[in-house]
Order: sequence, then C-alpha cells, then structure tokens
Amino acid sequence: MHVDVLAPLVGGALMGAAASLFLWTHGRAAGIAGLYGGALERVSDRTIRLAFNAGLVASGVVVRWLAPATLPGGGNTSLGVVLLAGLLVGFGARLGSGCTSGHGICGVSRLSRRAIAATGVFMMMGVLTACVARHLLGVGS
Repeated sequence: MHVDVLAPLVGGALMGAAASLFLWTHGRAAGIAGLYGGALERVSDRTIRLAFNAGLVASGVVVRWLAPATLPGGGNTSLGVVLLAGLLVGFGARLGSGCTSGHGICGVSRLSRRAIAATGVFMMMGVLTACVARHLLGVGS
C-alpha cells in the first residue's frame, strides 16, 4: 500500500473506532463541538466531556512527540485569523446542531437524514470556500 494512503486510512479507522466506542460506552454520539461546549457548561456528564477533550489534546501531544513528521508545522496564519476561524466554526456547529465529527462520522454512519444533509452542506461549503480562497483571493496558490 502506498505510504500517502496509509496515514489517512489508519486515522479514519481510529476515528471510527473511537466514535463507535464512545457510542457503545456512553450511549451518545462523539460530536466534538457538543462535547467541548458541554465541558464549559455545568452539565451532569461534565467529567466525561472534560476527559474526552483532555484525550484529544493528549493524543495530539503524543503524536507530535512520537512522529512529528505526521503533523504539519505551524503556518504563517495570524492568531487573529485563527481565533476568528474558530469562532465561526463554533457558531456554525451551534447553528447546524452539531459539527462535522458529530454529523459526518457519527450521524452518517447511523444513516441519519439530518446528518447526511448537514454533511453535504459542510462539504459543499468547504469546496466553495477553497475555490474562492484559491482562485479569487489567491490564498494557498
């Protein structure tokens, strides 16, 4: 198997396994935006949400330590742009009643019509944004 295919294949399998394990053990979808947002609120399962988020950060630290070449280095994007992008993603996740992980990984695998529609919109907007950024604004070319 070609090396360029192996990393995404393993990564996708790990995400699917993690989402399935979370659904099996906690009875709910592993939507990152919901788990992150709930960790900031006073909810009954806040400990689980905090542990999930800590695991996300810890896994990134471990991968950076064990295989630093697998993660891209820092870009030249300003902190303001990164913060604005994060706020827009959070707003979109609230507006869409879930994020790409919740809808795209968990919802589509359960054949949820709402999740399939949301994932289609996410994908179309991602393609549109990339086209506008690259071809009209000259970003990333």
